[in-house]
Amino acid sequence: MPETTPGTTRSSAVAADWALDPAGAGACERLARTLCPDQVDTPEWVARARDAWEDLPFPLRREVRRFRRHSGPNGTLVIGGLPVDQGALPATPAVPGSVQRRATVSAAVLTMVACGLGEPLAYRAEKSGALVQDVVPVPGQESFHGNAGSVPLSFHTENGFHPHPPDYVIFLCLRADHDRIAGMRVAGIRQALPLLTPASRQALFAPEFITTPPPSFGPDAAASKSGVEPRPVLSGAVEDPDIRMAQLVTTPLTPRAVAALTEFGRACEVTARTLRLNPGDLVIIDNRVTVHGRTAFHPRYDGADRWLQRTYVTTDLRRSRDHRPHDGHVLAR
Repeated sequence: MPETTPGTTRSSAVAADWALDPAGAGACERLARTLCPDQVDTPEWVARARDAWEDLPFPLRREVRRFRRHSGPNGTLVIGGLPVDQGALPATPAVPGSVQRRATVSAAVLTMVACGLGEPLAYRAEKSGALVQDVVPVPGQESFHGNAGSVPLSFHTENGFHPHPPDYVIFLCLRADHDRIAGMRVAGIRQALPLLTPASRQALFAPEFITTPPPSFGPDAAASKSGVEPRPVLSGAVEDPDIRMAQLVTTPLTPRAVAALTEFGRACEVTARTLRLNPGDLVIIDNRVTVHGRTAFHPRYDGADRWLQRTYVTTDLRRSRDHRPHDGHVLAR
């Protein structure tokens, strides 16, 4: 875990790796307000957020850049003390597909940090291609295995079915749940790998698994396996591999693949951490080496439920050029 920079404090509730001091938070908020209330998804606004990143407090930029170079043993970075304009927040959204199209302080902060890691990214089939998405409980979708649900959410990397999954996923907490029991669960391959047998490692590196789109891409996409090519769960360096896996939608195709995926799931459970976020806590997940999920919680649908905002990040926007019309930030296919 990174050391706390002098002049900052740790968040006791979530054990933040690093936190902005009040002066830094104030500077961050003033900068975010220069990006409000314009439309989030225009190329011009993203360009302004990219430039604004350079004016954020230096200690914040340093911690993010260090994480980009190496995401550490856990593959996560928790930063506390970021501004979310909590006193002016509207009611927590409670409708399917909720996104942010107009810039707010929180959306601006999230996008500036995304630009510090790489370039923000979205998928047209998910949340209508919005760059800043709301993760909120929705009435009637309690058992939905996705961002609108409130039941436990199993371990997954984001969009591992896609030719161009995000390199990072960023969440910013605007509101905690009423009971303060909702937890983001994270487990990294760097801690899970030593728990796997050689046979399971070999199987996980073999193209013996099919991963389909998650339910958030729609029921038809999630149910169809036609045209999906088998992939390995692990790839790259054998001593520090990348992961593509979602327990809900990854299907092993051979007996050894079944056994290996089960063993990998157990290793994730053993090494998992649970992060209980407070308003202003931002979590960066290295989607290449870390899976995440969620514990259950109890929404009240009273306008004050748990509210996170999310964006995806790619370190190399160019590699997905054939999927992005007009060289934008949204993958159309």
